[in-house]
Amino acid sequence: MSIRLKTILGVALIEAILLLLLVTMTLDYLRSTNYDGLVKRASTTATLFATTSKDAVLSYDLASLEAFVREVMKNPDLTYARVLGPAGEIFAAAGQAEALSLAFSADQTVEDVDDGVFDTYAEIVESGVVYGRVEIGLDISTLTAKIDEAKNWSAIIASIEMVLVALFSFILGAYLTGQLNVLTRAAKTIASGDLKVEVPVRGKDEIAEVALAFNSMAVNLSDASAHRDKIENELIELNRSLEDRVMERTQALRQKNEQLVQANQEIKNTQAKLLHSEKMASVGVLAAGVAHEINNPIGFVLSNIKTLEEYLKTYQTLLAAYEKLEEVEDLEKRKAMLAKIRAYAEAQDLEFIQDDIGELLSDSIEGTERVRDIVQGLKSFSHVDKTDAFALCDLNESIESTLKMANNELKYHCTVHKELQPLPKTQCRAGQINQVLLNLIMNAGQAIEGSGEITVRSAQIDDHIEISVTDTGKGIPADVIEKLFDPFFTTKPVGEGTGLGLAISYGIVKDHNGEIVVESTPGEGSCFTLRLPVVTEAVYDEVALLN
Repeated sequence: MSIRLKTILGVALIEAILLLLLVTMTLDYLRSTNYDGLVKRASTTATLFATTSKDAVLSYDLASLEAFVREVMKNPDLTYARVLGPAGEIFAAAGQAEALSLAFSADQTVEDVDDGVFDTYAEIVESGVVYGRVEIGLDISTLTAKIDEAKNWSAIIASIEMVLVALFSFILGAYLTGQLNVLTRAAKTIASGDLKVEVPVRGKDEIAEVALAFNSMAVNLSDASAHRDKIENELIELNRSLEDRVMERTQALRQKNEQLVQANQEIKNTQAKLLHSEKMASVGVLAAGVAHEINNPIGFVLSNIKTLEEYLKTYQTLLAAYEKLEEVEDLEKRKAMLAKIRAYAEAQDLEFIQDDIGELLSDSIEGTERVRDIVQGLKSFSHVDKTDAFALCDLNESIESTLKMANNELKYHCTVHKELQPLPKTQCRAGQINQVLLNLIMNAGQAIEGSGEITVRSAQIDDHIEISVTDTGKGIPADVIEKLFDPFFTTKPVGEGTGLGLAISYGIVKDHNGEIVVESTPGEGSCFTLRLPVVTEAVYDEVALLN
């Protein structure tokens, strides 16, 4: 669809809508005004007729009523008029016989009229008593004809205006499209590569200004094209001279990149060694306590074994006696030997030995399992980190194993409370998380002077796991909290801490896309909260790949 046709249709549509609204509003106003005037006129005429006829009705002066009716009929457009008595009897009437013969039905508005006559009435009232009424009918055909005539003239005027607007739109559209066609041809010429084009300028309107701007653009494009060609030639020459320098620079960058890769690998190796060293330091702190923990079960296992050895000797003696008894055939000697065997069994309390053997074995198994758990815990904390790959782990199990490791360091001055909620398994490096938990729990124990309490909580909150370690220790000053995770920063005396525990823990947690939050009140205690995302899918194991 061309712009000219769009212009004609658009302007015509707008004009049609506006004219329709204007004509509709005007006709509605004309109709309502005339209809209201007719209703008011009919009401006034009926009321005046009733007032004039009241005395004649009261005195039954029928001659006067006939005169009054003929007088009322002189009003223009009045179709009929009549006066009725209190019982509905007709005292006087005049007008069209057809209208008088129809049953009277009062109209409230002109829209209610269905026979071309607006019917209304007025009651004849004296002292509140109705003595009759007058009825009149007004012909609305004249009014309807005037309204129809107004509609016709409005339609004629609107049609003429539509034609004029369409003609003007056609002329304007033809002018605009003609100028646009000129600009289009000029634009296509420029697009083909010919920048020596000029659009003729006619008049001083906006189209002329567009033509001037187009000519200016063409000149600027021509100048820019020449300048571009010049720059392209210069760039070609410059590119030729830069190729060698780019190759040299690329080689230098390649060497730098190799050096960076090597340095990064050395940093990773150093970081792994540092992580392992800190873990060994943590294990060293626990060594004395672990030795004591192992000595206790080993002691009572050894004692049980010695007792079992004595019980074994008793059974061996009885077994040898019974073997000798089988070789004796003399009945008296057999009775004598059997009596000695029974006496020996009673002296050794064989019944007690039989009951005690089961308990000794059960205690010994429990003790060796305790030693096994302690050794396994040490192994999980001390193995080399490069074998510690991401795997699905239950962090509640990590908490339990870490508390077992730290038990000897805590049990003499700390009461440990566990509030562990069921957790989903998540991908993590279990050994590294154990190291973080051990560091937090040992720090909590060292923060308590005298006796106190440590509470370890775990819970799943949305898509994260939260593990908190809360102590009732001396707390941490606000200015110290900001430095807790700085490498080599420590509040412990010289020789008792490296200042790397929390820094390494912070790095481990960051590698797991988690965070550590610290809240502390001096004199009341501290709370370290470890937040880790729940990850159920396999994680890319960078450490294992590099090694």
